[in-house]
Amino acid sequence: MNSASQTASYLSSQYLAKLNQNIADIKQQVGVSFEFFPPATPSMEQTLWDSIDRLKTLKPKFVSVTYGANSGTRDRTHQIIKDIKSKTGMIAAPHLTCIDANQDELRQIARDYWDNDIRSIVALRGDIPPAGAKPHMYAADLVHLLKEEGDFDISVAAYPEKHPEASSEQFDLAVLKDKFSAGANRAITQFFFNPETFLRFRDKCVKQGIEGDIVPGILPVSNYNTLVKFAGMTDVNVPDWMHKLYQGTEADPMTRNLIGATIAMDMVKVLSQEGVKDFHFYTLNRSELSYAICHSLGLRPTSK
Repeated sequence: MNSASQTASYLSSQYLAKLNQNIADIKQQVGVSFEFFPPATPSMEQTLWDSIDRLKTLKPKFVSVTYGANSGTRDRTHQIIKDIKSKTGMIAAPHLTCIDANQDELRQIARDYWDNDIRSIVALRGDIPPAGAKPHMYAADLVHLLKEEGDFDISVAAYPEKHPEASSEQFDLAVLKDKFSAGANRAITQFFFNPETFLRFRDKCVKQGIEGDIVPGILPVSNYNTLVKFAGMTDVNVPDWMHKLYQGTEADPMTRNLIGATIAMDMVKVLSQEGVKDFHFYTLNRSELSYAICHSLGLRPTSK
């Protein structure tokens, strides 16, 4: 074994030991949910279904499926949601945005979901396209519309480090409160990498009078470059210590995965100790890290 391999092996054993220690520190049962996105190719679709098949054994509270601001992606989301519901029996929650649909179209979509026994929705404004006009609706308006069509279980978005377009933290909190006032059942946060970021945000929500559940969004990182790209799009802070941890792992996927799992487990451990009971995992359609982390949390697979 050469020196590079020995170093990688040593690092892997160290991260595994740290991960096992974190497992012992988790005292309470936690609930999880998973997010997927519509596949663009047959091979990506196979990866998606392989991931769904594996993660469903952990009995998540629900799974969600994203879509972009165009009808083609939206139609794929609709079909995947229906397929998940029919093939697995899991609660499947489609993302629904109001940026590219009028109220009549949104009501039609909501009724179609209701008629197909889809009762959970992630309600979002959606990304404004370049040079796009001011939205005719916002997430709170969409929540209100959905509640008029049926008693949906509705998740909305929250931003511990402030939405990039928000003029201030106070304004962003007021927007979140409006979503809950309109009928949202919970908020799922944008991903973050310092537990204190979430805990401070939760405290601010309480001071704002927001009483709904705030579920932390966890992104297990296996590719640092992809992380930096995502973080840049959403103004999420990537700490310097993460950059140092991933240095030199470009050709070492095992160590990258162990680092990613350890970082996620550290956050979950701290947040669990602070009373957080539910976690939402951004899977990027891959099951490996999310499955390993959830298994470490005490979630055991059931028979298929």
